[in-house]
This record gives sequence, C-alpha cells and structure tokens, in this order.
Amino acid sequence: MQTGKITKYTPFKQIDLLDRQWPGKTITHAPIWASVDLRDGNQALATPMNVDEKLEMFELLVGIGFKEIEVGFPSASDTEFNFIRRLVEENRIPDDVTLQVLVQAREHLIRRTFESLKGVSKAIVHLYNSTSPVQRRITFNKSKEEIKAIAIEGTRLVKSLVQTIPDTKIRFQYSPESFSDTEVDYALEVCEAVIEEWAPTVDEKIILNLPATVEVATPNVHADQIEWFCRHLKERNKVYISLHTHNDRGTGVAATELGLLAGADRVEGTLFGNGERTGNLDIVTVALNLYTQGVDPLLNFSQLEHVRSVYERITRMTVHDRHPYAGDLVFTAFSGSHQDAIKKGMDVRAATNTDGIRWEVPYLAIDPEDIGRDYEAIIRINSQSGKGGVAYILERDFGLDLPKAMHPDVGMTINNKADQGSRELAPQEVYEIFTQEYVNLSSPLKLLSIEREDFSQNDEVKVEAKICINEEIMFVTGTGNGPISAFVDALQLKGWKDFQLRDYRQHSIGGGSKTKAAAYIQIKNHDGSTSFGCGINSNIELAGLHALVSAFNRAHPVPKK
Repeated sequence: MQTGKITKYTPFKQIDLLDRQWPGKTITHAPIWASVDLRDGNQALATPMNVDEKLEMFELLVGIGFKEIEVGFPSASDTEFNFIRRLVEENRIPDDVTLQVLVQAREHLIRRTFESLKGVSKAIVHLYNSTSPVQRRITFNKSKEEIKAIAIEGTRLVKSLVQTIPDTKIRFQYSPESFSDTEVDYALEVCEAVIEEWAPTVDEKIILNLPATVEVATPNVHADQIEWFCRHLKERNKVYISLHTHNDRGTGVAATELGLLAGADRVEGTLFGNGERTGNLDIVTVALNLYTQGVDPLLNFSQLEHVRSVYERITRMTVHDRHPYAGDLVFTAFSGSHQDAIKKGMDVRAATNTDGIRWEVPYLAIDPEDIGRDYEAIIRINSQSGKGGVAYILERDFGLDLPKAMHPDVGMTINNKADQGSRELAPQEVYEIFTQEYVNLSSPLKLLSIEREDFSQNDEVKVEAKICINEEIMFVTGTGNGPISAFVDALQLKGWKDFQLRDYRQHSIGGGSKTKAAAYIQIKNHDGSTSFGCGINSNIELAGLHALVSAFNRAHPVPKK
C-alpha cells in the first residue's frame, strides 16, 4: 500500500446537486422487489445450482412473496434455458409472478432469450450493455456514440421480437451496466435514447435499472446520482427507476436505502447478499430494516431460519454469525450490562399486554419472534457475562427466580467458571454450576432429618434435628417462630451461629404432582461478608432449611486437602 500522498486512487467526482432533496425524506412504503438469486446470485457460486436446486430456490422466493424473479440468463447455457422451460412445462409459475430474464445487447443472445419465453404468460426482458468510461475504453474500445448505438439496436430488436410470442406480455428493462461509474449525463443520454426507441406509456412503463455494478463512492454520492437522474429524466412518469447495488465498499444496503430516498421505485438483490465479489444487495436486511421502521416490507420473513437453511443448503454458502437478523449471534448478548438490560425489557413485556404495543427492549431492534427466532439464545454466558444474564438463564430455562440481591454473587461465580475454561457455558452447565455451588449443600454441615413440634399458646416451634457436621453425627434442638428460626437457635446453642439471617424468599417450581419449592436465604457473616444459599425440595419447609444450611456451608467452606 502507498503511504502519505496516495496517487494510485483518487476521490470519485461528486455530483453537482446543491439543492438535493433526499436527505430530508423518509421511506414510507416498500419498493417493488426483484430477486436476482437465480441469476446474479447463482453465477457467483463455486458450484452453480442445478435445475432441481433452482426449482427449490424459485419456490422459496415465491413463498417469501417476490413478484418479480430474475430466473437466469437463458442464452448463456442449456441449464439456464432448460430451467425456464421446466417452469413453463410443469406450470410452476404463479399468476402473480413475473419472470425476468437477462440478456446482453447482442442479436443472437436476444433471439435465444425469446425462444426460452414461449408459453410464459408475462415476462421482463432485461437488456444491458456497459456504459462506463473504463469499459468503453478498455473492454470495448468504442466511443460514446457507438456504445449508445448498441443499446438502441438491442432495444429495437427486443421490441421487434415481442410479436413472435403474442401470448406473452413483455415488459422491458434496460440497464446501463456500471451506471455507478458512468458520467450521469451520459447515462441519462443513453437511457433516454432507449426510452425513445421503446416508447413506453404511463400504464406500461419501462424499467430503467441503474446498477452500482461496482461501488465507487460513498452512499450519499449514489443517492445524488439517483436523484440527479430522476430529476433530469424527461418522461419520469413512464419509468420505474430500479436499483441494483453491489457491496464492494460494504455499503450496499446503505446505498440502496439512500437511493430509495432519492426517488427509486424498485430494488434488485439477493437473499443474504450473495453475489459476485463482496456480493449483491441483501434484500433480507433492507426488508427487515423497513419493518423495524414500521413499514410493511411486503415480503414474508417470519420463518427466517427456514429461509436461511434452504439458502445455505442450495448455495453451499454460509450466513455469517453476525449477519443482520439471520446470524446465529445477532440475538445474543455476552456483555453483562446488555444481558441485564435485555432481561429487564423482557420482564416488562411479559408483565403487560403487548399486543400492538411498540417494541422496546434494549439492544434488540426487532422482536426475534417476528422472524421465527426465539429467546433461547438471546443471552449466552461467558466470562464477559453479568449478573442479569445468568439470572435470566436460570429463570427462563430452569424456573429459578433468584432474589435480586443474589444476582451479583451468582453471576461472579458463574463467570469465574467460564473464565477458567475460556469458553462459553451452555444453559445446562450454568444450572449445574449453580446447583454445585448453592443448592442443598451438605458439607461441613448436613441436615439428615428433623422433627418439629408446635406450641400453639405462644406460636413457637421446637425442632430436633439430626445433623452431621465435620463428619460427626449428633442431635441439636432449638425453638423459634418457625422451623428456620428454631434451627438457627439450635446452631446458636451449639456456639456455631456466627451470622445474622438477612433475607428469606421462596417460590414454587413446575406444577402438578411434580411441583417443588425453591428457597433462598441470605446471611450476614461475623466479618461483614454475605453468603447465599438455595434449597430445593418438594417440602417447602425442608427447602428453606436446606437453603439455610447451604448459606452456612458457603460461609464455612471445607478446607481443601
């Protein structure tokens, strides 16, 4: 790489549009969507789809709701041609779906394309030729007039061939390939020559597709190009302006969204952005971005994991863990503060009737349930996790509603275990560590059995407990206003009470005959520290006693041998 003054690359020339309007606009409705998965996406695969795979992808796209689907480049190969023929012969094209076919502005390719369309009820013939200065000079060695003539002649031939398939309603689309790198006034000149040749009407519009074949500038420049083009086009009311962004700079989505603000009507792209080099526009992301802004995208991604699984199997590509909306980790929080905020947001929604209520959960732009995801993997535990995340896992997966005061202590214990292993902990591992460290602990003190006697005249309870402490079995007796306080009294009489009982909570786990009780006790030790314990038992009193014993044992750990 060069350093200092960079001479190998120069800034892209800005568009002279001082009164640009797009920055103040808002996208209020979905564009016309056109999938190019079966053509642009397919040609970028190391192993292109076979006909059966293309059929499955076609059906997936139809199910999502695409009404315009570019099914291939039928003049390029027999596989492409035969795929279209199979769609026709097996009557697989829904009445509301229009096939789109791509073809270069070359006579023999155009004629072959029309052969593939026999029997199709409606189709878009997508003609293109490259118009950028680099392509004119290096690839074709032709002048501006010669390049424009290619577009006009191709359009004229397409128009003449429409009558050869009278049962097919043909719509026409033209792309000045590499529009992004073409002088906007020249791109306009070529497109207006095509419009004049095709002679569209307000009711039967032409599609002008303005591809960012290579991203050459920031998204705002792309928006300026689109707005400039729309404002200078003579018969704008007879044209659908279509976008086709690539992702060379990693800003294909942003360029498309700004292009829609700038006046575009239509968007071409692929599922998850599959395409040449760094990929095409990701329609999934743009559609769901609209959804999160309260705009119906008119595409159904309510089962996004199914869409992803079919896509990955057919294309042999993988969706990145951090891919917007569809990645494995996008609804996952490792940070403790994030986990705590998510838990609080979920708790608020769980406690209220949220039908039609605005989605407001910190760190989550969309409700995972809306796209067929669930909350199972929202909070995951590693050494970076916090108290809220651990508590959320224990409550969601195992029904343990820990007192809030206990969260930091448990969170630190779990995080230390994750740190020691330098890895993420699965929910079951979190539960097992919690059980080992807090639940029904039996060393150095173990409660073997307990007898209770009630005294109604003064509401006192007497307990006689059989215990094992430091491997010695004995009986202890105490009284109190309940079994827990009576057991504390028994410990005090033995000289073992070096703590104060600070808090006691309990709740049920499960339902029916399998219901258990969970109890939590907090004690303050003689040195000012705090210890927590949990007891789980089908008997609520025993659960409380086990919680007390567990807290005591955590304050008096057995020395390691």
